[in-house]
Amino acid sequence: MQTTQAVPTELLRRFDVAGPRYTSYPTADRFVEAFDAETYGSWLAKRSLGGMSKPLSLYVHLPFCGSICYYCACNKVITRDRGRAAKYVRYLEREIDMCSELLAGGLDVVQMHWGGGTPTFLSHAELARLMAALRCRFNLEERSECSIEIDPRTLQMGTLELLRELGFNRISLGVQDFDPEVQRAVHRIQSEQQTLEAIAEARGLGFRSINVDLIYGLPRQHVIGFNRTLDKVIDSRPDRVALYNYAHLPAVFKPQRRINEADLPSAETRVQLVSLAIRRLTGAGYAYIGMDHFALPSDQLAVAQRQGRLQRNFQGYSAGPDCDLLGLGISAIGQMGPTYSQNVKTLEEYYDRLERSMLPVLRGVELTADDVVRRAVIQCLMCRFEVPIESIEIAHLIEFRKYFAMELQDLEPFENAGMMTLDDKWLSVTALGRFFIRNICMVFDRYLRAGRERARYSKAV
Repeated sequence: MQTTQAVPTELLRRFDVAGPRYTSYPTADRFVEAFDAETYGSWLAKRSLGGMSKPLSLYVHLPFCGSICYYCACNKVITRDRGRAAKYVRYLEREIDMCSELLAGGLDVVQMHWGGGTPTFLSHAELARLMAALRCRFNLEERSECSIEIDPRTLQMGTLELLRELGFNRISLGVQDFDPEVQRAVHRIQSEQQTLEAIAEARGLGFRSINVDLIYGLPRQHVIGFNRTLDKVIDSRPDRVALYNYAHLPAVFKPQRRINEADLPSAETRVQLVSLAIRRLTGAGYAYIGMDHFALPSDQLAVAQRQGRLQRNFQGYSAGPDCDLLGLGISAIGQMGPTYSQNVKTLEEYYDRLERSMLPVLRGVELTADDVVRRAVIQCLMCRFEVPIESIEIAHLIEFRKYFAMELQDLEPFENAGMMTLDDKWLSVTALGRFFIRNICMVFDRYLRAGRERARYSKAV
């Protein structure tokens, strides 16, 4: 459902609290090291338990960047030594071989995403070699959704053409903000021309979907400047726009210590920035997919949302089916059956584990029955903005109102604010409530309800 209604500033202020993005439940900070390589390997082998397995998705983490962006919270390696990527690709090949040999069930891949870091840090030969290694072990078809993150500043001549030839059909470009003052404050100088040329070239090469990332809450950001950025983004007409809220956590992410906190916009300005973006993007015809994503009505995400097929995973929203996810590379997160796992976070640990023929898993979690039912509710809310009460009861053998008695009581402020409705059959989020979907999901998070720390998360709006 499309909406262009204004979001009351008072509500944005009231619900502007820190919380998870729910690309998984439980969230990654709940993973434990007791879930080790042996446990992970056993779940790879049990993927087809019962004679059935989910479709397969791949995520490849390519951590290298030639320069640092101060706002970045990704796991990255800053280096100008291009030779380091060749070694990393060789070890990725080892992990690919080990995982594919253990993996039970079909090896048909319906989705693949390369992220980072800067995947286009790799040379053309390295990009081709890595894709060849994946195609050797997995079945990638023309209909598979293959996406990659690119940095317009680092594109070489012919890179986009090569990516298209390798089978990529979706790209995501980081922009954040076109305002030169903001770019200098975060150490990411990227001209409008570089970005628009990359978008135009990608369109000419037949990429199925183009995404642009924006961030609000960055240092020196103000409403007038961000409005100009929105003008340029809307004029370029990407298929999707991801609008993220900057989480300033310098105690956790060292590069953010280079940001002058005095330059950060006030809470009032952040509210104005997100209100402006919502109004401008929905007014320009973009469907509000959920939380921090917008898409043109013709885009697969918007179509999947209308048809009730939308999924949410570690790459954000997806139009594909519910998949098992194989994470490859340092810090990569995967999902196999009722488990999540994450690889070690440094190159040294990654190389050492693989040298010893060990899967490079650092931690993970096996979901409890309670985790599974709460994940189902949160997934329904994030992707469809409604929860079919009877279906949840039948699938998980619970009495919904009794099981979630405390949660339903805590949802009353949302209901009173016109954000949701509840009857015997449905918990439904209204058009207004969609802008606060993260807050509503947090009510069903048992770990947050137990009083765990929220400061590690970004703000919900």
